[in-house]
Amino acid sequence: KAVFYPLLHALGIVSVATLGMAGVIKPLPAARICSVFSLGIVLFSGSLYLLAISQIKAFGAVTPFGGVAFIFGWFDLARIAAKLPN
Repeated sequence: KAVFYPLLHALGIVSVATLGMAGVIKPLPAARICSVFSLGIVLFSGSLYLLAISQIKAFGAVTPFGGVAFIFGWFDLARIAAKLPN
């Protein structure tokens, strides 16, 4: 999971950034979504990597915050996509 989710969200970052540069999504919301995805990668995967390396269980408590960041990013993207003209 610590490797799959960053890959998935890195593709999301590239896609959202491309949509922002193409003018499909306004630049500010695109940057916000990319930032939230990046934060999710750092919190989710970073905490799992630190937990695996250090065996300090407290890092496991940070992991859900990264998952919440991922969810917020996807909801924000869905909200913006719902407003796009067909």
